[in-house]
Amino acid sequence: MKGKTPTKAEKQFHDRMASIGCIACRKDGISNPVVSIHHIDGRTKPGAHMKVLPLCGPHHQTGGESAPAILPWKARFEAKYGSQTELLNECLELI
Repeated sequence: MKGKTPTKAEKQFHDRMASIGCIACRKDGISNPVVSIHHIDGRTKPGAHMKVLPLCGPHHQTGGESAPAILPWKARFEAKYGSQTELLNECLELI
């Protein structure tokens, strides 16, 4: 993947975010600890590795009607779960 490699501190932050589980599943009342880290604003901008969300595979990239994926259905995802910035702030409150 294109972008700067995360620092040790950024990797630790990702681990803390991942400990929340999928934030979208959580909003649906489901506990799903299997996540990947979604970068809100790409991987190359300054601070990009600190603007991330923990998302399961379906909510990240492979979803459907019941689990709209942020990639490629950003508008559907945000209509159901809130903006990525709102979700980031919720995650930050949880860690």
